[in-house]
Amino acid sequence: MVKGSLFLIVILAVSPALICAEDPVNFSIRYFDKRIYHAALPGGGASGDASGGTYGGAYGEPILVQATITNNGPAPYRFKLANDRAFSIDFDIRTLSNRAVEAADSLVRRRTASGTVFFREISVESGESFSFVEDLRDYADLKDPGAFVVSARVYPELVQADSDETGRVLESNRLSLSLRPPALPGSPPPALNTDTGEILSRERLAPDEVLEYLLGARQKGQWEKFFLYLDLEEILTRDPVRRRQWNAESEEGRRRMLERYREELRQSVIDGDISAIPVEFEVERTNYNALEGTVTVLEKFRTGTNYTERKRYTYYLKRKDGYWAVVDYTVSNLGTE
Repeated sequence: MVKGSLFLIVILAVSPALICAEDPVNFSIRYFDKRIYHAALPGGGASGDASGGTYGGAYGEPILVQATITNNGPAPYRFKLANDRAFSIDFDIRTLSNRAVEAADSLVRRRTASGTVFFREISVESGESFSFVEDLRDYADLKDPGAFVVSARVYPELVQADSDETGRVLESNRLSLSLRPPALPGSPPPALNTDTGEILSRERLAPDEVLEYLLGARQKGQWEKFFLYLDLEEILTRDPVRRRQWNAESEEGRRRMLERYREELRQSVIDGDISAIPVEFEVERTNYNALEGTVTVLEKFRTGTNYTERKRYTYYLKRKDGYWAVVDYTVSNLGTE
């Protein structure tokens, strides 16, 4: 009787450690910037270019996926990350009937070409994560509309051109992917509400409600909601230099300018005042008529552990097609507190 009790105590004490040691490293994938995605137009394939282009065109818009390796173990986790990520990660994309999507031609060429695979060794400390972003179109020939299931593998010792793998393989979770038929050339893809998965659309909000929506989205890092009520063309061309460049561009060139400007706002490379994240904001005053309006907002920004910077923003809005959108803004610095 005593021996049985002791045996039970040992099992209870050891089991959690065994479970923890079983899988100390977690590999997961998620969409970096989820949108409505379209299949490529006939004759296209994977471009290997994540810069964008005409949505629904010959190559389709990028489908960016963020891969994250998390170390849950007690010791540092080390792996090799190739400069060409195709030698470190692979994506398995299948239809709902379990038919594998063909690999992109560019992927096959890169993996079968003779040459040295350059890499660096990454060390992920205990409790930390390491992430990188890849475009699914660099890995699979996503030219047909339909529903798909996406999973990924990371090869800590690199994918070898003459063999499937070496070393332990990390398996990811699964994502669902829906590709709609190709959009008309030049039409931007609708944005998704990341909370509900539904297509975002403007609502008939008053000017002050527009700013509350816009700034609330910025606080939560919800970029597509933030962009929903910004007239990017108007804001971009308020700068005289950019306006002259805009006027000289073709229609396709202007689309590229808008996409580049959108990404630069995300990265806070340009016009950082409007993309800055307020820790607090308060709508102070709203004035508008049938077509134009202004909203004054007091915004506070954390500048350090002990200081908060105060700024007064005046947003200028126009009503187009029944919806209010921000077209310009000015900023006044009010000091710190």
